[in-house]
Amino acid sequence: MTESASRNERILVCGATGYVGGRLARRLLEEGYQVTCLVRSPEKLTKFSWGQHERLTVVQGELEDTEATRRALEKIDVAYYLVHSMQSAKGEYAQRDRELATGFRDTAQESSCRRIIYLGGLGELGADLSEHLDSRHEVGEILQSGRVPTTVFRAAMIIGSGSASFETLRYLVERLPIMVTPKWVKTETQPVAIRDVLRYLVACLDVEETAGKTLDIGGPDVMSYRNVMQVMAEKLKLRRRIILPVPVLTPYLSSLWIGLVTPVSSSIARPLAEGLKNRTVCRNDDAVRLMPGDCLGIEAAIEAALGKTQQGDIETRWSTAGKIPGDPDWSGGTTLTDRREITVQGSVEQTFAEIRSIGGANGYWGAGFLWQVRGWMDQAIGGPGLRRGRRHPRDLHYGEAVDFWRVTKLVPNERLTLRAEMKLPGEAELDFQLEPSSAETTQVVMTARFRPKGLLGLAYWYAVLPLHGLVFPVMLRGIAKNVQR
Repeated sequence: MTESASRNERILVCGATGYVGGRLARRLLEEGYQVTCLVRSPEKLTKFSWGQHERLTVVQGELEDTEATRRALEKIDVAYYLVHSMQSAKGEYAQRDRELATGFRDTAQESSCRRIIYLGGLGELGADLSEHLDSRHEVGEILQSGRVPTTVFRAAMIIGSGSASFETLRYLVERLPIMVTPKWVKTETQPVAIRDVLRYLVACLDVEETAGKTLDIGGPDVMSYRNVMQVMAEKLKLRRRIILPVPVLTPYLSSLWIGLVTPVSSSIARPLAEGLKNRTVCRNDDAVRLMPGDCLGIEAAIEAALGKTQQGDIETRWSTAGKIPGDPDWSGGTTLTDRREITVQGSVEQTFAEIRSIGGANGYWGAGFLWQVRGWMDQAIGGPGLRRGRRHPRDLHYGEAVDFWRVTKLVPNERLTLRAEMKLPGEAELDFQLEPSSAETTQVVMTARFRPKGLLGLAYWYAVLPLHGLVFPVMLRGIAKNVQR
């Protein structure tokens, strides 16, 4: 790709805060393209190294908003459509994806956009195709039915640090030496490394023959999910897993089991589990023929992903994608608060660095067992519990998940606000505010806020209030101790 050619094309990325989109946008900028991102929350882009790039334009809005989509498509040459909905109840994600794709297709036809590129999923066509994969195929067909030539890439399991499918696989293998599984573990798949997915997505811009085509992409290895699990065990330096397929486990039961054992919630796991029953193997070699290049095999792909995970170098993560609910209007209605403070012997920079390490493997500065119990309770009723952890042990940005919290405000050296995503009869947040008392001391104010829903919400608050009295002072003393250390 020549630098002069790359500067002449303006690229729109829809889904830039998602797992693939967040990585793709950086590579497009590195190639010299002018990139526009349509995002709900521009603050999410602050976590990326490219978030302030001089060739980046950010348009705030949602695909549901036709006017925002129209603004984003102004003067655009190529648009990447990397939007998926998987958490709506009772399969409503398929209807939502159908509506979004139709709206985007129609709006793109009225713009300067001369090409759309979409990443969907592999899967044998037919009546037995899962709703999840069928929806992915349908989105591709909707986009291709318009006047703008659309390239549809179809991939199976994407192997990369931070992807939902990779983390599900890793946790199952790590935690279960013996697995009773559905019979789909015998199904064949053709995994592909995230780096190869990105290579294809960028390379097709220079290959005109890819316009309007459906291209299957995969790595060189075709194997059953059972064998993929054994490769994962080998790379984790674990003994071979004992895998016992049984015909009675349905995708629904499988999703509950995955939700219990892995960081991925059952609402996300169910579409994934349903899709595993379908053979996901490339049906053509057009992508390899038109964009030749070496692809990582399954062993090398898993090694690369594990290496990134162990180094804490996870560029994007599945849990960051999606809509963040607006902050509650804490000034109205019944809001219950628990405010505590402490003076820390350290600068605001040192103190904020310590507070920003909250959760994940770092824990909550004490009372670890009580936090574990709270996590188990939440997980038992369908919440995320503590399984999600955090992307990086120290680095933290707006929109990221931290256990059963979500970062909704982050002002360096001033404030960190976490919104609760656990199952609750109300809305809750945990807020840290910092103010220098002197050159060497910092005042930390920690406030828990809760807006109850009905009598159950009130009962919940007063039931946990005594626990706050045990846990919150321990947390504050732990922060002060670690900063002094």
